[in-house]
Amino acid sequence: MSQTSDQMELREQDIVAYYAAALSMLEGVDHVPRIAKPRELAAAPERSPGIARGRRFRSTTPGLVTRTVARAEGVRLIDRIEGLDDDALPTAEEARVLQGLRRALAIALAVGAQFSEVTGLDALKRDNLAGTLAAASRTEFTELLAAEALAVLGVFANATAFLLGDLAGEATVELGEVQEILTENAPLALHGAIWELDQDLALHGQLVPTVLAFAEQLMAKVALRAQNAPRLGAFTDAHWRVEADDLSIRGFEPSRKGHGGTLSMAFKKPNEVVGNHIAKYQAMKLAKMIMAYDFDRKLNPFAELGGFIFTFMGDGAPGTGKTTLIQMMAGLIHDYAQVAGYPFRYQNFSIDQIDSYQGKSGQNARAFVDNVLDPSVIGFGTIDDIDQIAGKRGDRQSSAGQQEVTAVFMEAFAGANTVVRGNCTFGMFSNFPENVDDALRQRAGARFLVDGPQTRADYIDILGLLLGRGHDIPLGDHDYMAAQEIKTAVAASFASHGRPSEDGLVAVWERMEARVGSLDTIAKLGSYLKAIQEADPRFTGRAIKNITDAVKVRALDVELPDAWMEDPDLFLWKPYDAKMAMLREMTQPITVDMVLQEINRYADSEFRYADKSDEVAIEGAVRDMERMEEAKRRYMERNR
Repeated sequence: MSQTSDQMELREQDIVAYYAAALSMLEGVDHVPRIAKPRELAAAPERSPGIARGRRFRSTTPGLVTRTVARAEGVRLIDRIEGLDDDALPTAEEARVLQGLRRALAIALAVGAQFSEVTGLDALKRDNLAGTLAAASRTEFTELLAAEALAVLGVFANATAFLLGDLAGEATVELGEVQEILTENAPLALHGAIWELDQDLALHGQLVPTVLAFAEQLMAKVALRAQNAPRLGAFTDAHWRVEADDLSIRGFEPSRKGHGGTLSMAFKKPNEVVGNHIAKYQAMKLAKMIMAYDFDRKLNPFAELGGFIFTFMGDGAPGTGKTTLIQMMAGLIHDYAQVAGYPFRYQNFSIDQIDSYQGKSGQNARAFVDNVLDPSVIGFGTIDDIDQIAGKRGDRQSSAGQQEVTAVFMEAFAGANTVVRGNCTFGMFSNFPENVDDALRQRAGARFLVDGPQTRADYIDILGLLLGRGHDIPLGDHDYMAAQEIKTAVAASFASHGRPSEDGLVAVWERMEARVGSLDTIAKLGSYLKAIQEADPRFTGRAIKNITDAVKVRALDVELPDAWMEDPDLFLWKPYDAKMAMLREMTQPITVDMVLQEINRYADSEFRYADKSDEVAIEGAVRDMERMEEAKRRYMERNR
């Protein structure tokens, strides 16, 4: 077994050696369910007479003395799959699924064998078979058998989802929770999984959606069981690679293929976004930043330099252009990725992924995050209307599903295990950001104020843009789209943050200026930050980190030339160190003005959220009091 970097090669001959055992399982296993309740299903169709059948699989695992009873209702997965349609011959899709299942089973058995060898479980199996297993070793033997069973189940589910993932289409099925998770030994665990998959196929009848949904559910359930299971270190600490399939196995983490789905979206060009100058500018910059990601190094030089936006929040009133901004940014990344030949994956997490099943909403959120984080793709994930999707902790009106989503996003965006590679970004959008949990909102490293058109020129430009060319109305005294010239507009927008705009923050600013004068040293800027914290206790160290990250982005406020996005040889395909050197040459020094502007920009948003939140709460309390007073008045009139 060769080892490269942190991965061990799972040799092809080791996998192929288990093909016969895997095929026997697919041909037929005898399994009586122990946990799940069998459904009333039609038996799998019999093959035509005369077709040779392989013998049923019986475990040959040393030390496992099991008794199987031949049952007419035994699980015959091949027959089940080939009987899903009326064709006498297996379809290409059925053959592909069966081949994928056989290979996934073989990979799982091969990993199980290596786990057994490394942990000494194989020796304990031999002792048990010979009747010489020491009493002191029985607990270890039982725990290792359970650990092997979980590892094999996890690899089987993971490999199935990975090998058959490219067959996924628009159709999906809802399976509910996988129940037949058995951990007495690995063969029995696989028998239970095959039995439950057969049940699901018989019930739903859709081959690929059912198999993929089952694999996802099985992965999630096994990973949950593994959290408290002992003796799994030999599996979770080792990283295997199957070269022929480009499959990497890292414990119970789902493996993802480096491909993006078909993206159907009405893209917008930057010149179709009116107003929102800073938000548009930062989105355009971020789209180019992501493309600097190095697939060999699995790192983006912008992330190493400290100027990468991993999470951001776009907030504004309804109709100010949040959806348009998403369409523009996704379109830019999509076009750049096509030029470079990079896989691009865009996903949106919406309210319909909040599920009534306990734990399902969290699983959906975790799958969304994992798909976007996949280091083999360029990813862009959006969460629209996050105030409706992620609940505030302690809010009785938030459902259990919303609380699960909040916990997943908080851990993913700034948790102990968060790794920012620079291949993806997450955007949270809301009309009411004050309703988002404070800790989750502060995990947004950048703030995009999406306030729509503001000036007279903006309104003229957007009217002309939306009317299009199908009219003869003269433009009049106006330089069309001149106000949308990005550099001029952005410079003016940043300069406007030289002083704060929210009333609460203005008061803090004026007190500081009166006390220390111009804020032109680190000591004075730090004092200003402390004064902000005294006015708003939610302004914590995380806020300071977000501000300094934004300042570093400003220091890397380099406009990557469009030519670099059009010709990959100029930048995108260069080695990592060459990219880093090119970016270092373009950086600019950090100035006091930059720091002040970013402090005010971030703090303004927090004061705006707090003021709106308080105002909403006050208005709600006033309405409740008014309703109660009216109810008392009517009650008194009715009972006179």
